Amino acid sequence: MERRDSFQDNKKIIMIKGLFKLSILDRYIIGKYVTTFLFTLILLSVVAVVFDLAERIEKFISKNIGFWEITRDYYFNFIPWINSLLFPLYALITVIFFTARMADQTEIIPMLSAGISFKRILKPFVLAASLFTLIHLIGNHIVVPRGNKTLKNFENKYIKSGNIYQKDKNVHIYVAPNVEAFIHYFQVYDSSGTDFQLRKYEDTKVVQILTARQIKWKSLPHIWEISDYEIRTFIDSSETFDVFRGEKLDSSINLQVSDFVILTNKKDMMPTAELNQFIIREQEKGSGITRLYEVEKHRRTADPFTTLILSIIGACIATRKVRGGLGLHLAFGIILGVVFIFLSKLSLTFANNEIMPPIVAVWIPNFVFSFVALYLYNKAQK
Repeated sequence: MERRDSFQDNKKIIMIKGLFKLSILDRYIIGKYVTTFLFTLILLSVVAVVFDLAERIEKFISKNIGFWEITRDYYFNFIPWINSLLFPLYALITVIFFTARMADQTEIIPMLSAGISFKRILKPFVLAASLFTLIHLIGNHIVVPRGNKTLKNFENKYIKSGNIYQKDKNVHIYVAPNVEAFIHYFQVYDSSGTDFQLRKYEDTKVVQILTARQIKWKSLPHIWEISDYEIRTFIDSSETFDVFRGEKLDSSINLQVSDFVILTNKKDMMPTAELNQFIIREQEKGSGITRLYEVEKHRRTADPFTTLILSIIGACIATRKVRGGLGLHLAFGIILGVVFIFLSKLSLTFANNEIMPPIVAVWIPNFVFSFVALYLYNKAQK
């Protein structure tokens, strides 16, 4: 019995080693995938920078920005950002380009004629795509958001100042689970507000109301100076009313000056760990702005898996030798890419407009294209 178990264990180990062992064919296809992908990435990065520079150059000149500042703060971070958005399309173009050339040069048919299954041929495509999927995941969740802090701050300062606006009138916000704050008017430039009210609840009943003529930011972490205030306290059926005219009180209120400054592209500037904390904090405050951030969080995971799916689709399409060759395959790939982009934008619209849950909406394109990949795999040249 022990011998049989030992034999089964050894068999499993051999199968696992065989799965990850790279043959000459694997190294050949993975090498083509990596080199073609890097060539596509570099080429399209240059094209993206040229087009963006042509669009922005007038603003750069009018703002009198130095060459090094533009290069260091903007384009060094612009390239990772634009590439993270286009990563799946790079994978599709890459696979179709080099695989169609292999098919056109009659490299695929001899493999199949020699008894190599299409599933076996697909293995190096999946391995290479998985590597780039992992790179894309790390980039989306950590690297790109960190670069975006510099990129988007530069953009907000010099290019799109409309990305910054102030939430300064009639602000309602929960500063604790049962504590609601209201400010009639807040001035960001001196961190002060007028007609402030703080309400404390027990269940659905108000137990205390603090009303102040003025509130002003004082010091970290969240100390505010309350001036000219009064406190009403409700206990059972009784009420106490204390007035402190002309007096000041330092109070710890879970409120930041940044809560009154809205950056429309703030979600792009936070690594995922920071994004998760922000979502939890805003949900506790009841600010109602978390949906866009939840969509962004799920998008960062969904997009990299698109790289894997489109690589499989590209391989299934391009391994078949057809009349028209590379041009026809690339045309089909571009059409497929356009359809994917349209479906992605449509699903993001559904998510942002609360038509469906963010995680469902963001993953819809991947679900749809997974079925497309399965269909093309079944129909692929065997």
